[in-house]
Order: sequence, then C-alpha cells, then structure tokens
Amino acid sequence: MSDTPVSQPRATEPSSTSPTIANKLDNYFLISQRGSNVRQEVLAGLTTFLAMVYSVIVVPSMLGAAGFDQGSVFIATCLVAAFGSLLMGLWANLPMAIGCAISLTAFTAFSLVLGQGVSIPVALGAVFLMGVIFTAITVTGLRQWILTHLPSGIAHGTGIGIGLFLLLIAANGVGLIEKNPAAGLPVKFGDFTSLPVLMSVLGLAAIFGLEKRRLPGGILLVIITISLLGLIFDPSVTYHGLFAMPTFGGEQSLIGSMDLMGALSPLVLPSVLALVMTAIFDATGTIRAVAGQANLLDKNGNIIDGGKALTADSVSSIVSGAVGGAPAAVYIESAAGTAAGGKTGLTAVVVGALFLLLLFISPISYLVPAYATAPALMYVGCLMLSNVTKLNFDDSIDALSGLVCAVFIVLTANIVTGIMLGFLCLVCGRLVAGEWKKLSFGVVLLTLVLVAFYAGGWAI
Repeated sequence: MSDTPVSQPRATEPSSTSPTIANKLDNYFLISQRGSNVRQEVLAGLTTFLAMVYSVIVVPSMLGAAGFDQGSVFIATCLVAAFGSLLMGLWANLPMAIGCAISLTAFTAFSLVLGQGVSIPVALGAVFLMGVIFTAITVTGLRQWILTHLPSGIAHGTGIGIGLFLLLIAANGVGLIEKNPAAGLPVKFGDFTSLPVLMSVLGLAAIFGLEKRRLPGGILLVIITISLLGLIFDPSVTYHGLFAMPTFGGEQSLIGSMDLMGALSPLVLPSVLALVMTAIFDATGTIRAVAGQANLLDKNGNIIDGGKALTADSVSSIVSGAVGGAPAAVYIESAAGTAAGGKTGLTAVVVGALFLLLLFISPISYLVPAYATAPALMYVGCLMLSNVTKLNFDDSIDALSGLVCAVFIVLTANIVTGIMLGFLCLVCGRLVAGEWKKLSFGVVLLTLVLVAFYAGGWAI
C-alpha cells in the first residue's frame, strides 16, 4: 500500500455519488453547512415518504365515498405531493413534505359534498379558491405575522400537542388503542397479541435502540423490516405487481374539471373561509413544529426561509384544486424525516421524486402496512414531547396555557381547537392576574378572531 496520504471524502459525498454531483448538491442545499450529508438527506426523504405514503390510499378512499373517481384522486394525490414537496425542497430548502391534508380532505368529502350537496366540480373550485385566498394571506405577510405573535408557551404547546396527536393517530391506526364506549371513556387498550400491535410496539422499541446507537437510517430500516415481515406473515399484505401506467385523461379524469364560478356562490363561500381559517392555524402550527424539531429556527425563533415555506403549501392547494385533489398542507409526518436526520430541501426533493415515481409503481404502496410506519410516527410523537422542557414555568400563565393547547389538540383531535383554547386561557389568565401589560395587540386580536371563528360555528 502506498504511503502517499489519501484525502478523505467530504461528509456530504457518499461513495456512490460523484464528487461533482455531491458538491453541487451541497452548494445548492447547504447540506454540510446545516450539519448533514447527502446519504442522510436521502434516507430522511425515504423515511418521510414511507411515513406519509398512506395518503395515496386514505385520500382517494375518503373522496371516493363522496363520489369522486378514486383512480383520478390517486393521480391527483401523487401530483400534489410531488409538486408541493419539490417546491418546498427546491425553493424553500426545507425538509418538509406537502400532500393533501387528511383533515381538510374529510371536510371536503363529508361536509362540503355529502353534507351540503355541493357538486364535485364546485367542491374542486372551492379548493382552488381556498388556495388563492390562502396564498394571498401568505404573501401579504399575515401568516408570518401570526407566527411572530404566537406566544412562546402556545408555540411549544402546539409541538407537544401534535406529538401527542401523532401518538394517538398511529396507536389507533394499528389497534394499540381502541374506542371504549362500554366504560364511557374515549379509549382502551387494544388486543396486545394481534400482529399489528406487536409489530408496532416492537418496532418502536427497535427504533429507540437503533437511534441510541446512532445507526444511520435506523427508522427506515425498521419500516422496511416490518413491511417484509408483513408480506411473509400477514395475508392482508399482498404483492399486487410492480408497474401500472397512470391515466390522465378520459371521462373520469378530474384534471381541470373545477367550477370556480360555482364556488363563488354565497352558499359555498362560508365553507371556503372555514377551509382558509383552518389551514392558517393548522398548517402554520405544523410548519412551526416540524421546523423546531429539525432545529431550523433562527435566534428569534422564526423559521429559516419561513416565508417560502408558508407560500409553498398555500400554492400547492391551488394546484390541488386544478388537478382534482383536496387542500394541501405540510405533513406532520415530515418530522419522521427530520428525526432521521433531514435538515435541507434535498429531503423534500426525494419525497417529491418518489411520489412522481409512485404514479408508475402504485402497486408497491400496498406493501407498506400501517403497522410498519406506526413505530416511526410514535417515535416522532415521543420526540416532540420534549417541548415540555422548553416551557417556562416561571411564567405559569404562559406555560399552563401551552399545556391547555397541547391537551386539547389531542382531546378534540383538532390542532386549531387546541390553539384557540390556549389563546383564550392566556388572555383571560393575564387579565385576571392583572398582567394585562404583558398582552400584545397581536395576541388579543388573534384570540378574538379565533373565538369568533368558533362562536360563529365556522370551525371544521
């Protein structure tokens, strides 16, 4: 062996990537500057994708119940996730993935179409119009203003609540907890001996161990391993083939089928505004929580390139209405990718590219059962509970208002409801304690808007 010193590759240059490509990626996405590397970003993107790929099954199923063509919605869901995630990654350079929001999908399907009898083209027009209004609110700086005036306790409380919410969603999805109507309580422990429950609990424990050992891609490894075990032992996990060509045209296609004039009807506009209000606080709170999880906040607590991030998800809703999907938002499952080490937009670009690829390999999505991704979501939920340590109990009103926000996000299964109750407790608590001088005009105004939103019956 030669004694000539050999220069070591940079942290951002995995052996499978040429130095030129690695350098370009590093320079564009600021990978090494943020303490990451290409391999870590790609693994984070794969992790986020697998954690949120369920959306291509859930969203078409929900809209299908309202009469939408499920095949067309599948295509729309993939297109929205691809567009939004690529925009977030290439423009905002943040590790956040965008997709059709489950909560807003439910409102579109069950309240707007089935509840109010709105036609599918008008519903899509409402989604498009919501995206336009949402974008206007974003580019005018109103969303950033809301973030700036989000009290510290409620900001951290939102992160805690979303973490608990993720735990609830993941545990309920695999049967680890179930409804408990017999005892008059919300939940009970599920069947511990069932395969989904055992795989979820063991998978969560495995992630704890692998992350403690700092094994790169540990979360992704657990997802893949459990998926393979499911294919072997679970009859419901079956191989449906590999390739399937998407169909963009035909009578059932929803692309360009929206009725914008119908959405401007006085009967539909209140629903559009309800969508906008929910998205403002729900999506904005999610972006803030994921950015905090990835340590992408500046010294003032603001999101790095937050303006671009906020615009990316609102613009994605415009695209969603045009192609036949539901309103879009940043997915909280993005936190699974940030927990796996994602710190730059390359993570989001990987997610976007995989959703484009999914258009042609859609059968592969059936090989990832819910109990394969549940451990990753529960792990992220546990990590987000660390926001409790950031609450300042020297200011008890602020801290306790944050905890009210967190708890009621879970109890009501609604992020906006938790935020509204947190604001209300904060303002009323300050007034009763004689600390009205600690209240800013922005906090009082946001509280009044949120309370009026709920008192008026517009909340989703």
